[in-house]
Amino acid sequence: MKTLLKNGKLLTGDNTSEACEILIEDGKITKIASEISDATDEVLDCGNNYIFPGFIDVHIHLREPGGEHKETIKTGTEAAARGGFTTVCSMPNTSPVPDSTVQVDNLLRKVDTDAAVRVLPYAAITKGLKGEELVDFQQLAEQEIFAFTDDGVGIQTADMMLQAMTKAAAAGKSIVAHCEDNSIVYGGVVHKGNVSGAMNLPGIPSLSESVQIARDVLLAEATGCHYHVCHVSTKESVRVIRDAKKAGINVTAEVTPHHLLLNESAIQDDDANYKMNPPLRSEEDQQALFEGLLDGTIDFIATDHAPHAESEKSPGFLKAPFGIVGLETAFPLLYTYLVKTGKITLKQLVDWLTVKPADVFNLPFGELKVNAPADITIVDLYTKTHIDKNAFLSKGKNTPFHGWKVQGTPVMTLAEGKLVHKEVAYV
Repeated sequence: MKTLLKNGKLLTGDNTSEACEILIEDGKITKIASEISDATDEVLDCGNNYIFPGFIDVHIHLREPGGEHKETIKTGTEAAARGGFTTVCSMPNTSPVPDSTVQVDNLLRKVDTDAAVRVLPYAAITKGLKGEELVDFQQLAEQEIFAFTDDGVGIQTADMMLQAMTKAAAAGKSIVAHCEDNSIVYGGVVHKGNVSGAMNLPGIPSLSESVQIARDVLLAEATGCHYHVCHVSTKESVRVIRDAKKAGINVTAEVTPHHLLLNESAIQDDDANYKMNPPLRSEEDQQALFEGLLDGTIDFIATDHAPHAESEKSPGFLKAPFGIVGLETAFPLLYTYLVKTGKITLKQLVDWLTVKPADVFNLPFGELKVNAPADITIVDLYTKTHIDKNAFLSKGKNTPFHGWKVQGTPVMTLAEGKLVHKEVAYV
């Protein structure tokens, strides 16, 4: 099967492009040129839109097994394809937890059957995500797992994390950490700051995140383990990671679109679509995240796509679960409010969604080149539309960005040469 992408544009620099056609055969890119005349079985017209590598998201929640009312592997990966993502890494806070070879095998079989795009599952660090007993790292590393994490809960003791990093390093895998010291969370539901005081809500101190990162970078140095920090949210965390990198410690980090685009002042009422963990922090924290991304302290962007049922989010901040969706909104929001405003370049944004996460985790994806998998996203940068949660393919409609005006809609997505999404209309 030969497929030709024609009438596209290839990004060549920060603000430069050139005409591009791509030939795909048996799921791989076989030719890239300004014009291709080979005989083909199928032609896809890109409509003079940009052709990018398929986006990579190393932090999403698919909820299956156990949380199918929130999301499934099918609906979550269809949402990923709509957002331009061709590789996603699914977190292990499911029921049952992928903490054994049997559970990982079951998950991989379901992925093979239902996933619209490539899914690289995480395995848990501790059995049942309980923080009490470590999994068999070596045995799980021999399966098709991405890395080890107890995302959703921090590893509470230094001894447990030291053992985990030692075993992960020996198995050649990364430790990916949700950093939160439960002893100083104090039941918080928003950032401990202006909004928590004004709304009389319990606040989550910034220190609960940064103290665990400070502990863990020293453990990573001692063990030689690659340590990756999830969803960085505070200026203190940025400072610790920056200092650790200067010291030569193998630490990397991610930031979410919502922490780049919003801060605590966005919370105007008891709307749990603004409730996520870590929470929206101060404007000063938001600026530190942006600066950390620009200077390389933070390596790339990941969505932390966390779908919930509307009935679960409706009770408000005190009772609703943490988390918002992000796969279908990430690129349009970041393009509109960071690239279009001149804060970053288009190339920087694309790199943070493609080659940067691929480089950090040594993935053979994220680039448009001959013999690479044909993971491709075609984006219309010009048509104006708006975020409509009711049009999401994800089961989760829990977003604070409903109604935001955007440009930069992914209009076609190909995963290993297969057309997995085509946008048929604009809202």
